[in-house]
Amino acid sequence: MTLRPPPRSPALHRVVALLQPPQSTFLLACATEVFGDHGPAVPDRYTFEVCTEHPGPVRTRVGYDLLVTAGLDALERADTVLVPGWQQPAGAEVPPAVAEAVRGAHRRGARIVGICSGAFVLAAAGLLDGRRAATHWARAAELAARYPRVRVDPAVLYVDHGDVATSAGSAAGVDLCLHLVRTDQGAAHALRIARQMVMPPHREGCQLQYAELPTSGPVADSLAPLLEWLAGRLDQPVSVAEMAVHSQVSARTLTRRFTEQLGISPGRWLLDRRLAATRALLEETDLPVETIARRVGLSSAVNLRRRFHEALRTTPAAYRRAFRAGEAGVRRG
Repeated sequence: MTLRPPPRSPALHRVVALLQPPQSTFLLACATEVFGDHGPAVPDRYTFEVCTEHPGPVRTRVGYDLLVTAGLDALERADTVLVPGWQQPAGAEVPPAVAEAVRGAHRRGARIVGICSGAFVLAAAGLLDGRRAATHWARAAELAARYPRVRVDPAVLYVDHGDVATSAGSAAGVDLCLHLVRTDQGAAHALRIARQMVMPPHREGCQLQYAELPTSGPVADSLAPLLEWLAGRLDQPVSVAEMAVHSQVSARTLTRRFTEQLGISPGRWLLDRRLAATRALLEETDLPVETIARRVGLSSAVNLRRRFHEALRTTPAAYRRAFRAGEAGVRRG
């Protein structure tokens, strides 16, 4: 196998996080873990900085202050503006200067991202009018009531419109950030970051599986052991019946658990993982399509091309050419 070294680029994508007291340190960390420095194992593709409306100490929710020296003018230099939460009491208004700065960055062409309750800031700026949006399930009703023109979806982990994106609560911010890396830099680069963070590059399902249930009852068995087992066997044919045997349940029970916990069928989950592995190999290696097909368990080049086209509306060869062309453009800055 010829492994292509990851490209380096002087044209780094600038991410600026807009902080507001009391700042959630976890939501901020979700972004820094994805867009920050990962050391020599992952080539730099982003720069990350923070700003706030009033530079100086920014109070956090955990008993210490963050010293932020940049003001709202930092948003004028951002390629992506990220709002890691809006931890204000119900009914609190987003400061007009903050809303206008976010609108201005969007008009200039920056991507605006709201993590968790950060969607309230995007809504106040008018960027979510007539659009689907995500936020923490516990605040979805409040967001919908305060901003009736926003189509709040309380189930999804994130919603990406290209120029504007929002996520559900807490760890869903990592899901969204990794999705944005896949969009910007390709699946292989996102996979490198996810490996550094020791987490899956893509999490299935919806946030309703984490919401408080109206009635108590037994919690369904976790699929995590099975998913880990499957991830190590992408090159092998695995049927739903074999998955059920491994999990020591019936095929019907296993399918129900997939639907309840992940929102998709076992076969769909496995195919998605095979296609994600295909994208990474197309991006990072010069392996022939036939070899990739065998390596990811799609048996033949014909089957891989058919599945790839159904999912991505392009061919493996066209995907590889487009990625290489985009990569060269990035290197040229």
